[in-house]
Amino acid sequence: MKCPMCNYKESKVIDTRPADANSTIRRRRECLDCQKRFTTYEVIETVPLVVIKKDHSRESFDRNKILNGIIRACEKRPVSSDKMQKMAADIENYLQNQLNSEVSTSLIGELVMDKLREADEVAYVRFASVYREFKDINTFMEELKHLLDNK
Repeated sequence: MKCPMCNYKESKVIDTRPADANSTIRRRRECLDCQKRFTTYEVIETVPLVVIKKDHSRESFDRNKILNGIIRACEKRPVSSDKMQKMAADIENYLQNQLNSEVSTSLIGELVMDKLREADEVAYVRFASVYREFKDINTFMEELKHLLDNK
């Protein structure tokens, strides 16, 4: 690792720690020439995900959109912020591990509904009502019956 102060090409690692919820590694280094210390961060290189929307347009994957949907569904429900963050991270990790650079919004929506179903049934129904575009009360009741039957 090149020293940012003197540009010497050799350094030694003094300390290594996980950072950002174990998604990166923080390393304290010392230059072997000038003895100045500096910090580097090591992250896993990921394939950029492209989301294919219902109208067949494409856009870059944005984990914050998933998190915002989860937050709206869980509003005024007993679901912690950490749990919501973990749901969004789990979905992103699952998609990254599929080794597919393109993913459909329908798959993302189903993954979000699966996570919400496990966390809070009311949040699940809220999200499903928007995601599945319930047209009337009968469609809503069918989803509730399906939820009750699968308990």
